[in-house]
Amino acid sequence: QLQASGGGLVQAGGSLRLSCAASGRSFSRHAMGWFRQAPGKEREFVCGMSWTGSSTYYVESVKGRFSISRDSAENTVYLQMNSLKSEDTAVYYCALQGRRFSTIETRRDEYDYWGQGTQVTVSS
Repeated sequence: QLQASGGGLVQAGGSLRLSCAASGRSFSRHAMGWFRQAPGKEREFVCGMSWTGSSTYYVESVKGRFSISRDSAENTVYLQMNSLKSEDTAVYYCALQGRRFSTIETRRDEYDYWGQGTQVTVSS
C-alpha cells in the first residue's frame, strides 16, 4: 500500500515536498514513479527512479525544478517541487513497479501499485 501526502495550495514560484510511504513492500528492489493528472487530462508521467536509486528521469517540463529521492530506511519516496508554476496544478500520484530490479518506465501500465493521490494547486 502506498500513501501519498504533502500536497496543498502554493503560490507560483513556491515549493512543496510530496511524500509517498510504502507499507507491506519495500522500495529497495523496485523502480518508482510520480505521475500527475490535471483536470480534463490524462494521467502523465512526471519522473522516476530506478530500483538502485542511482538513476532518475524527468520529463522536460519539470527538469531542473523537481527532484525525486528516497529514504530506504523509512521506505518513503519524495518529490521535491520548486519554482512551481500554475501548469503544475494536478493530482499527484506515486507508483511502484511490481517487478523487482526494474528500470524507469514512463508508461502507466508498467506500474502495479498506486497511491491515492494528493492535490497540488499552484495559484498565479
